[in-house]
Amino acid sequence: MKRVFVAPDPGRLRLRVSTRAVLGISLAVAAAELAGLSLTASITGGLAALLALFTVMDTTVRAQALTTALLPVAGFPVLALATTLHDRPLLRAAAWLAVVFCGAYARRFGPRGHALGIFAFMMFFVTQFLHAVPAELPSLFAAVALALAAASTVRFGLWCIERRTPPPAAPAAPPARGLARATTRQAFQVTAACAVAIAGGQVVSGERWYWAVGTAWWIFVNTASRGETLVRGFRRVVGTVVGIAAGLLVAVPLAGAPAPTALLVAVCVFGIFYTAAPSYSWMMFFVTVMAGLLYGLLGVLSSGLLVLRVEETLVGAAGAAIGVALVLPVTTHAATDAWIRRAVACVHRCTGAAARRLAGDASADPAPHVAELELLLGRVRSSLAPLTHPLSPLRARKARALKVLALLDVCARETKGLAAVAADPHASHDARLTAACGRVEAAVHALVPPGPSPRPAVSALTEAPGMPQHHPGAEAALGHLHGLEEALAALAAPVRTSPRAPLVPA
Repeated sequence: MKRVFVAPDPGRLRLRVSTRAVLGISLAVAAAELAGLSLTASITGGLAALLALFTVMDTTVRAQALTTALLPVAGFPVLALATTLHDRPLLRAAAWLAVVFCGAYARRFGPRGHALGIFAFMMFFVTQFLHAVPAELPSLFAAVALALAAASTVRFGLWCIERRTPPPAAPAAPPARGLARATTRQAFQVTAACAVAIAGGQVVSGERWYWAVGTAWWIFVNTASRGETLVRGFRRVVGTVVGIAAGLLVAVPLAGAPAPTALLVAVCVFGIFYTAAPSYSWMMFFVTVMAGLLYGLLGVLSSGLLVLRVEETLVGAAGAAIGVALVLPVTTHAATDAWIRRAVACVHRCTGAAARRLAGDASADPAPHVAELELLLGRVRSSLAPLTHPLSPLRARKARALKVLALLDVCARETKGLAAVAADPHASHDARLTAACGRVEAAVHALVPPGPSPRPAVSALTEAPGMPQHHPGAEAALGHLHGLEEALAALAAPVRTSPRAPLVPA
């Protein structure tokens, strides 16, 4: 919990997005209730609104609105298909696995494909959760349409946070073809994991087996390596177990009482959005408590059902572990190495842009590279999570991983400082920057072999005419460049050492 509350929230963005989610989902459920739709339809609408607000992350408001409008195109056919297959287990399993594969494969199309794939999967899931039948399809369609309209009204009309603070573009995975492509590989992995989850979930419970499938699917969202997936599975189990304990204390005694249940569901919605970025375990805690409260509204909640929820989660996590370990596995080291190389290359681009700006090139702007570096460092942290986890038994690799993260954080800090100096209109080039930029470039090339890149920082400075030997505005830039040089040089030891060897002091 401490991690959640001390996590940075620039501009209180997480707070605002979480509050908006409560408003949007509340309006969606209220619209369904005012339209006289059933409880099942209202819950389906609430889930649709939650997904629209949670998964649609395009980089422009216009693109977000289009993706939201396309959600029914992906969801309605799946909703109709799923409701017709309740009495046909084999066909139902085959259909869901097809949805799983297509949903994961669609991630190659960026944020829109990612959102549409999740929405399609969850429409299949909700029919199992609510035991929806074909006769309910008109009300389900109406509830989803009303919910998306309500969520869009809040998101794009009443409170369009993204108009001033657009979400950053997630860094794309390295280009590849065939089975080496991340989305293709993960589509096969998650399909295998969900197949195991369907089989194992049916053994545990013929009625609530779908929780195992949901667990396996969500573990693979935003993961890239075997270690990341296993850590995410562990965190999901922890969050679920703690959420079940809270459900026994809160949801069971309430027994579906409408007013307090609605209030607590709103609290859970806020918690899901607020904790999603800093803590997957706490997000799962709120998801689990909310699911228990919804079961209470449906009149089927019991302590035995909550225990079954834990068992199905374990089955799903085991399915994910089997899928990621046996089907086209990617090691933590391979994934991490690729992201570190991209982060170092981004440092180089930012340094070059800042140097050109200091040399008088007004068109050079290091700010976009600084933003890109922050995103890349986020991916590095995620990929190193298996090694930096408190329970990791690999002490030497954990020490190396922590060293790498600390040095990359230094690079980020110095790069930000350099960009800030370059943005100062009074800053100027200085002869001493030439040598400093040359050393930074050499340190980068020691870690990442040189390839196509922007004009080198050195040439940007040496080409500037009338360069003074000293200038006060360059002193800060020199300090940041020297800090970058030292951090990049220190990175050579932990990055270039064998992943199984002890940490070599820099």
